[in-house]
Amino acid sequence: MDRLIYTAVSGMASSMTRQRMIASNMANAQTIGFRAEVLEQSPVTVAGPSLEVRAMSRAEVRGALMKEGSVTQTGRDLDIAMEGDAMLTLLASDGTEAYSRRGDLSISATGVLENGDGLPVLGDAGPITVPAGAKVSIAPDGAVMVADPAVPDAPPVQVARIKLASVSGSDVEKGLDGLFRVRDGGILPANENARVMTGALEQSNVSPSEVLVEMVEAQRLFDIRAKLVSTARELDEASAGLMRMTS
Repeated sequence: MDRLIYTAVSGMASSMTRQRMIASNMANAQTIGFRAEVLEQSPVTVAGPSLEVRAMSRAEVRGALMKEGSVTQTGRDLDIAMEGDAMLTLLASDGTEAYSRRGDLSISATGVLENGDGLPVLGDAGPITVPAGAKVSIAPDGAVMVADPAVPDAPPVQVARIKLASVSGSDVEKGLDGLFRVRDGGILPANENARVMTGALEQSNVSPSEVLVEMVEAQRLFDIRAKLVSTARELDEASAGLMRMTS
């Protein structure tokens, strides 16, 4: 009976991992620039001196669905939506360089340009800061422009340029904090041709209806695997009873 139990219990563990992934996607269906997580499931055969008959299941969250989400016009000067595969470069809370599609930017009390998660936006020379009280706008190439409200006729001056990186062809992975990083460390070079749409935000690429259907399927699959464990117990008890009758 251990063959059936191994298969069923490992499948239940995979179903729980899948449900956690689905819950994360559902919770971030309205998060700006969120990329839906993707689950990878594969059979694992237990190797040994005897015949390999136990096919267990292994499931891990591998990367994310990189298709673009819908773009909503906001008209706000500090809202940007990255075009193509470009990503915003941020300074993560652990001090590493990370990448995101979340472009709802704002200015902190200390003048640091931050995204909606409160993480500093990086430029060519590190975190971008702007003078206090300046009117800030962002050009399509990522240039951060500031103007003095006291001199409305003066043209805006570029103080920095947002580092926009392209992840296509690079080995990146999504962390638990929702940010992308280069696998095994390292940073991505700036893409000088990357462009952004100003006054717009890219929404999450999670489809709530699809996630809801997937959630129901995952729950049903978990119930089926739980019933297999119960069936294995009943078969084991029946076999033990038969052996007692024989003896």
